[in-house]
Amino acid sequence: MTYCLGLRTKFGLVMASDSRSNAGIDQVNICCKMHNFVVPGERVFVLLSSGNLSLTQSILARIEQEFHSGRGLVEVSNFYDAARCVGRHVREISALDGPFMERDNITYAVNFLLGGQIKGEQPQIYMVYAQGNPLRCTRTAPFLQIGESKYGRPILDRGIRYDETSLEQAVKYAIISLDSTMRSNVSVGPPIDLMVYANDELEIRRYRRFSEPDAELGAIRSSWDRELRQAIRSLPEIAFDPQPPDRQLGITHTFPRGG
Repeated sequence: MTYCLGLRTKFGLVMASDSRSNAGIDQVNICCKMHNFVVPGERVFVLLSSGNLSLTQSILARIEQEFHSGRGLVEVSNFYDAARCVGRHVREISALDGPFMERDNITYAVNFLLGGQIKGEQPQIYMVYAQGNPLRCTRTAPFLQIGESKYGRPILDRGIRYDETSLEQAVKYAIISLDSTMRSNVSVGPPIDLMVYANDELEIRRYRRFSEPDAELGAIRSSWDRELRQAIRSLPEIAFDPQPPDRQLGITHTFPRGG
């Protein structure tokens, strides 16, 4: 299992991923799921992966080979075409390995997040599904997730706003989202890879890997736990009806004693 997310605001992008790969509780490994492809001053791509590790490695190997030969992500004319480029490799590996996986009842499970910018366009994030088709992150839906997404989504739904959230705030939302997921699912774990990209930088300037333990990550966790408990204490108290519940609102079973 894994958890990766991409946040988009009017100021730029935040991309983050965990690094845990497991094939059962007795086979847990660390595997980086963030891959960067950069043509300085021209284009930046950050690719996050989830799903079957063998498949994602094969897809990434093809993307890397194409990139280093000056093709693929190097030459696409717009970001939609870049997402389609990733999708093409997803389909090619599906055609190559899919029939053999189906024979052994193994699901072809991969997903990618592609974030970054091509000069002359706004920064973008796309999700690429196992079928190779892309989905774009929008202003009204300013984040995308892959992998174990349910635990880390509520804080993003409540907090991320395209026009209001600064990159510094988005970083904190990303860390809390990942930490919430790690708290609730042991198959997601550190190190955490984090990349912050401001509009029109066209290079990677801010990257951080949080290992376990990490003093700064621990401080954020402790502060969030403390402030969350304080917020609960400050919420209005709930008033309860002193009368017995109406049968239309809830069923009460009473066992008469004596008499």
